[in-house]
Amino acid sequence: MTTTQGDVTSVARQLATQLSSSEALDRAVDEISQRNGLNLFGHQELAGQARRKVFGFGILQPYFDDETVEEIWINRPNEIFVSRAGLSERIFLSLSHEDISSLVERMLRHSGRRLDRSSPFVDAALADGSRLHVIIPDIAREHWSVNIRKFPKQIWRLANLVERNVMTFQQARFLAGQVRAKRNVLVSGATQAGKTTLLCALVAESNPAKRLVTVEETFEIRALNFDWVALQTRQANLEGRGEVTLRRLVKESLRMRPELLIVGEVREAESLDMLIAMNSGLPGLCTIHANSAAEAIHKLCTLPLLAGANISAEFVKATVADCIDIVVHCEMLENGQRRVSQIAAVERVAGSGEVRVNLIDMGKSD
Repeated sequence: MTTTQGDVTSVARQLATQLSSSEALDRAVDEISQRNGLNLFGHQELAGQARRKVFGFGILQPYFDDETVEEIWINRPNEIFVSRAGLSERIFLSLSHEDISSLVERMLRHSGRRLDRSSPFVDAALADGSRLHVIIPDIAREHWSVNIRKFPKQIWRLANLVERNVMTFQQARFLAGQVRAKRNVLVSGATQAGKTTLLCALVAESNPAKRLVTVEETFEIRALNFDWVALQTRQANLEGRGEVTLRRLVKESLRMRPELLIVGEVREAESLDMLIAMNSGLPGLCTIHANSAAEAIHKLCTLPLLAGANISAEFVKATVADCIDIVVHCEMLENGQRRVSQIAAVERVAGSGEVRVNLIDMGKSD
């Protein structure tokens, strides 16, 4: 069948000079089906495979279409995995190196980002909002490493997370009230703990008429706001120019009259600019990688120091205590279930520059 698909592609390319891509592909499938004496079932199967190869993502397309699949990754051409409900499973498919490179090239076409020896890894968003991350040799040992993280097509609200036992009703009601009261909320957790999903659910609880500005490395956040501007970073070009950092985007966002600022994730010096923005009275939400609510605040007190030697730890701690109101910590259990495990209030310790994190007991989701 692989050879037959190659024949279809070859004939389709020839016809594409006279017909649209879709019409050329249909005509090529008809011609190759007749040439090989395929029955109706064989014709339909060939047409589906050809369309997935030309317009979709080849043999991986069924996993893109499967809404139960959360993530797809490739370690080697014959080692392909997917994640469902937080649990990984191997799928017994095999791709050639050429198939993988062609697949990645097709995915990157939408993003405008590049992947080559001078830039051996890339982070990009696909047309459907999925997040693509690729690393090529010699940074990867032998083969291309490809990760595609899918996201729910619909925007989940806090009520949806309650239905899925991610949080309790009491936790959802409390968090919704905090967002509507324009409190600054920090969402923490490990990779795959559900931080971005919770962040989007929190944004959905805000006033949809308010002007929203989101800044992130790669487009992931979705919102229901009528007045919404989404910004993402950009890597440098071949000459080393044109890079747009997350820190620059946070600064630029303040000139756009935001009424709510969302930072997809803070990792470095951009945390300082975010804190300064929040300290000026602008409500905001963001995520951070951490193992607990207390560690999230400790990390946020450290990251701004990367902005320069003139930034003192005392200034950062005081700013964090004044800016961050609530920390919501997410975790993923061994069975793949995500849940909100901690909600904490942040305050400054009277008479000192230290920051206190007080856990709020509202019960945990089962």
